[in-house]
Amino acid sequence: MESNGNLSTRALNTDLPVMVKILEISKGAKDIKPLGQGAVYWSPPEQALEKVKHIAWEASTSKYGTHEGLPQLKEALIKKLRNENKLFNSSVMVTSGSNQGFLNLVLTLCDVTDSVVLFAPYFFNAHMSFNMTGITNILVGPTNPKTLDPDADWLERTLLETKPTPKLVSIVNPGNPSGTCIPEPLLKRISDICKRAGSWLVVDNAYEYFVYDGKKHSCVEGNHVINLFSFSKAYGMMGWRVGYIAYPSEAEALRTQLLKIQDNVAICAPVISQHVALYCLEAGKEWVTDKVKSLVKNRDLVIKALTPLGKEAVTGGEGAIYLWARLPENYSNDFEVVCWLARRHGVVVLPGSSCGTPGCIRVTYGAVTLVDCEVASKRLRKGLEELLTNGMVE
Repeated sequence: MESNGNLSTRALNTDLPVMVKILEISKGAKDIKPLGQGAVYWSPPEQALEKVKHIAWEASTSKYGTHEGLPQLKEALIKKLRNENKLFNSSVMVTSGSNQGFLNLVLTLCDVTDSVVLFAPYFFNAHMSFNMTGITNILVGPTNPKTLDPDADWLERTLLETKPTPKLVSIVNPGNPSGTCIPEPLLKRISDICKRAGSWLVVDNAYEYFVYDGKKHSCVEGNHVINLFSFSKAYGMMGWRVGYIAYPSEAEALRTQLLKIQDNVAICAPVISQHVALYCLEAGKEWVTDKVKSLVKNRDLVIKALTPLGKEAVTGGEGAIYLWARLPENYSNDFEVVCWLARRHGVVVLPGSSCGTPGCIRVTYGAVTLVDCEVASKRLRKGLEELLTNGMVE
């Protein structure tokens, strides 16, 4: 029964998650330093973890929660959306992480015959969500080579010329894997283009607080716009699995269909995790921004480690927790380079091919403390210097 003939083509046509591959690489290496997985080194606020202790003993914690989330959490999130994101006409559905939120949206909005739009380098999980739901017409647009901002001119032409019009356009801001921030005028233009074409715009804001050097994160709102948010990175809640969808309040039909999907995928986000999320909101944005400030030194160390590739080869560092680097032309097999760096130099990065851009690497600086980042950066620089000088010697 284990032959491929008895497995779905949707699953078979979906790539194995790159993080699974990365973890396999890490198993075979000694004292590996992780610059691959998108995570942060901190845990949720102590006060949140302390306050949630008694929740575990309450009977309601072990029962099913409401599909859309704890009422008190939803209320707090709507207040946060208005005060921080300037989203005044959005309703909320709490999900088991923003990845589940994105999958809910794909299942709700798209048919297998629809076309959808991503921009390379793209977030690999978005591409996988389309694949595993049977959507094969994935239009991958270009980005500015210097800034990695989505090409709005290409988008305008594509939405105008493609028939039927693509159903959904997906972007991440700040960017994963690009590490850049989409300027507000460009974000608004992309929104306007989608509105005129009749396409949904889904914006992943998982790294909304992760901005540096005076950059700002902004949101857009409209009856065609859906925003995704996450507690995972901001509050160090990766394993607690809480995110949320902010969708147009007037879209009652959308809400009804989302409820169907939610009931069959998760029913509700873990109740105890939702309580942690609520207590995290009490700690507030300032708690997060203080943590984010600590990443600046990490970022600068990794930028320095990437200098052997040349300044023009490195992008990012404006937002999120990523730097994007182009390998020399003769190393288009980036996965091979990633395996070699792990095996010989004890540092793990992500292959750009998993994000639709072969010959590149994504480097994460959020998952390690400053001390570990110093070690990892030295290893990465030594590895890149050897790669350029002698090749992938063993």
